[in-house]
Amino acid sequence: MFAIVETGGKQYQVEEGRYLDVELLEGEANAKVVFDKVVMIVNGKKSKVGQPYVAGASAEGTIVKHDKAKKVIVYKQRPKKGYRKKQGHRQGFTRVMISKIRTSAQKKAEAATEAE
Repeated sequence: MFAIVETGGKQYQVEEGRYLDVELLEGEANAKVVFDKVVMIVNGKKSKVGQPYVAGASAEGTIVKHDKAKKVIVYKQRPKKGYRKKQGHRQGFTRVMISKIRTSAQKKAEAATEAE
C-alpha cells in the first residue's frame, strides 16, 4: 500500500516505514508531521483517486532531520567577452519517516475503538 501526497508544490510517493526528502518544513527533529493533501491511495482493489484530494485521508510521519543536498554548480560564461561567473547552491530539505497512511474508514474504526 502506498499513497501520493502533495507538499511544497510537488507530489511524492510515500510508503509506511520509508523515509522521504521534502522541501524544508517547520518543526524540530522528532516532531510529528501530517500530510493531509493525499492525491491518491493505491491498495489493490481498494485504490482511491482524489478530486483533487482523497477525503479524510492523511499520511503521518516524524521529522528525522533537516539537512542540505549536494552542491550544484551554476556556471555562466559569454564567449569572447571575458565574462565568467561560478556559483554554488545547496538546497535545504527535511527528511521525514512515514509511520502511517490513514483513510477515512481507518480513522472511523480507530475512533470507535477509542470510544469503548
